[in-house]
Amino acid sequence: MNSFRSTDSALKACDVTGSASVEKKLIRTLKGEAVWPPPMWLMRQAGRYLPEFRALRAQADFLTRCTTPDIAEELTLQPIRRYGMDGAILFSDILILPWAMGQSLEFIEGRGPVLEPIRSEHDLARLDPARIAEITAPIRETLTRLTKSLPKETTLLGFAGSPFTVSCYMVEGGGSRDFATTRKMMLENPLLFDRLIDILVEQTAEMLFGQIEAGAEAVMLFDSWAGLLPPSAFRRTVIEPTRRIVSILRGRYPEIPIIGFPRLAGVMAVEYAQKTGIGTLALDTSADLVQISDLLNKHAPHVTLQGNLDPTILFSGGKAMVQEAQSICHSLRHRSHVFNLGHGVMQHTPPEHVAELVAAVRSL
Repeated sequence: MNSFRSTDSALKACDVTGSASVEKKLIRTLKGEAVWPPPMWLMRQAGRYLPEFRALRAQADFLTRCTTPDIAEELTLQPIRRYGMDGAILFSDILILPWAMGQSLEFIEGRGPVLEPIRSEHDLARLDPARIAEITAPIRETLTRLTKSLPKETTLLGFAGSPFTVSCYMVEGGGSRDFATTRKMMLENPLLFDRLIDILVEQTAEMLFGQIEAGAEAVMLFDSWAGLLPPSAFRRTVIEPTRRIVSILRGRYPEIPIIGFPRLAGVMAVEYAQKTGIGTLALDTSADLVQISDLLNKHAPHVTLQGNLDPTILFSGGKAMVQEAQSICHSLRHRSHVFNLGHGVMQHTPPEHVAELVAAVRSL
């Protein structure tokens, strides 16, 4: 499958310096520097909206794509080749971790992920963390390849799902509007649920260590379902496990930039940034960037912001998109800010809209 290895001249053209010593814009920003115009990348920038992605998607199922380095490398590179993003995020999935521990996982078209649910001590005992290193070796190989094939100025991002969000899928057995079964377990069998969270904290940190050692220059924790929880549960099940992961990572790699994305956290987002130890707070579309920025200046002034254009605005494109994107950037003109979406690129977004968005931000 070596035909998927990128030799595209456009990638080489992105590397305007040709020097590995270049200080990368995204890394500088993630470490707290205000850079203008802000660096940018997009969640789900490698996805079905790209025709070249769809061409590879037709050749292999999702897990095969994630675990075949030739394919995963190519899919990670595609948006860099097209748009020259400042960050390239590994093509993978947050459910790789439970799958690597032995939980069955299948992605079904029109339904999403389907897993054998974790509902009892017996179910939990079937998980085998000792499998993870071997199962995720191809993913680390993808990262190592990307360190060589990415333009020198592009930051390589690794990622994982945060424990609460990953536990939602593991307990529920798939996606859900409200993850009621998971939340019921939190209340009725807290010892079992806490044991699952403890496993996920430890193994998420270990998996991220592997990604960092393979070449990831920054990592992101996705807590897509954090907004389901009331404040008390949010503190216990979102903030505290994230704090533990960040502490473990910092113990070995104190300088690694860590992005946290507690989606739909609302007023809890600032407390999350303050107490978890993350360096960058990614915000969803519903958040008021200026308001959050003002609160962070009081409570966590070191924290960078990331976000938060509405993906629907990107889907629509045009003048309104350009104005909104530039307004977001100007609203944070004098603080460290990574431009991104408030959620992932929508499936049918015209690729030319993404190109227009990149040009709008870069022209500031």
